[in-house]
Amino acid sequence: MAINDILMLLLCGSISGFLAGLLGIGGGMILVPFMIMVFNHLGFPQDLIVHMAIASGMATILFTTSSAIWAHHKHGSVNWKLIGLLSPGMVFGALIGGSELFEAIKTSWLSLFFGCFIVYSAIQMLRNKQPKPGRDLPGSAGLFSFGTFVGALASLVGAGGAFVTVPFMIWCNVKPHTAMATSSGLGLPVALSATLGYMYGSWGIPNLPAGSLGYVYLPAVGCIVIVSIFTAPWGAKMARKLNVAQLKRIFGFILLLLAAFMFNESRKAFGF
Repeated sequence: MAINDILMLLLCGSISGFLAGLLGIGGGMILVPFMIMVFNHLGFPQDLIVHMAIASGMATILFTTSSAIWAHHKHGSVNWKLIGLLSPGMVFGALIGGSELFEAIKTSWLSLFFGCFIVYSAIQMLRNKQPKPGRDLPGSAGLFSFGTFVGALASLVGAGGAFVTVPFMIWCNVKPHTAMATSSGLGLPVALSATLGYMYGSWGIPNLPAGSLGYVYLPAVGCIVIVSIFTAPWGAKMARKLNVAQLKRIFGFILLLLAAFMFNESRKAFGF
């Protein structure tokens, strides 16, 4: 990789780590568009770039969420019981999505789907809607079903699932800071399962660049992780001090810009 590619990945890694700690997201939605730019510059095959960007972004979540979880846990913000109830379904869904569904979807549709997912996430950030009093979390069966859906969806877009789990938990009257901290904990089993699914589903595909483990491009993962593990605790610390509602609005507008980029990538892949 050229020095400018490395610098871009280092910058993205620092931002994604900070956001992982601040808002409970894994950072994939930020990383994927920029990794697509880097992979285009490196001349990777066009039919592999989006898949590799999503898979590599998910692999980084293994490290960013681990750092963020520890920072949140030290302050008692993580609901470990809820993680235990949601994780089995999310692992099951992520394994299926990463190994079976991910490989089957073409780049054009995957880019379009990812762009729609970013728009949805942006709307949730901008709305900041308050839940009805008295609403509670569903039972074990409901949480497993919800977790399966989130795990499969997260594996398709390279995210830890916080784009759905945070609004869901807040909708069920879990405190926002607890919801964001707990979503960091849920990102770890999803990222591990989906990453294994990506590697299994893409094993033996021809034309993969050197340094790839299936769809996961290890040099990019290394650049991102080396800085994100240090900025994630900083984000977790800031989450307890700043007005999260305002930050979510700013982040929502940033996501809309990234969605426009992904829709343009989908347009090019469709040949329009």
